[in-house]
This record gives sequence, C-alpha cells and structure tokens, in this order.
Amino acid sequence: MPNDLAALESRLRARALAYPEAWEDFPWGERVVKVRKKIFLFLYRTDEALTAGTKLPVSHEFARMFDACTPTGYGLGKSGWITTRLTPATDFDPGLLEDWLDESYRTIAPRTLVKSLP
Repeated sequence: MPNDLAALESRLRARALAYPEAWEDFPWGERVVKVRKKIFLFLYRTDEALTAGTKLPVSHEFARMFDACTPTGYGLGKSGWITTRLTPATDFDPGLLEDWLDESYRTIAPRTLVKSLP
C-alpha cells in the first residue's frame, strides 16, 4: 500500500475520468465519478484514509475477504457495492482498486461504451 493517499486518489481519479463519457460530480459534498448519469466510483479522502466505493458483481465475494473492504452502506451493499477504506498502514495492493474500478465502470456503463474499450 502506498503511503501517499493523495497520490493514489489522484491516480484513481485520473483513471476513472479516462473512461468514455466519464465525468466528476460532488453530490453530498463527496467526489463521485459517473458515466452518463450513473455513479461507478465513490472516492473520498481525509488525512487518515482514502475510501473508494465500486460496484463488483463478479469480484464481490473476493473483495469481502479483505479487512479493508466492507459492503457499502445505504443498502448499496446488497446490490454488489463494496467500500474499500485504506490508510497508510493498510496492507493492500492498490492495483486491485484499479481492477475493481474497471469492473465497476463496465458494470454501470451502457454496452455501447463498454464495447469501445480494449
């Protein structure tokens, strides 16, 4: 796990915004990234932690094996959403977050946009 949460946040944000028709919004005062009008990434950072929420219909059970991952609140966990909370001390491969970001985008985005991806 990189100690620099700001750098990881920046990397995830840039990667999310690189997807076709992805854009950033701030409902509830927190950063989300949407494709068209649907959220595919919740991203929030404080001085102590970086929190990312992704929809994982395929990797949901695998993600639940990690201490850093929990079902997302507000009933979203029942629909496959996972919240990953990382601190500088968390032993976690940030590459997994990138993989889960991709899964989340491909789950939420319209099929025509997903077909344009490599």
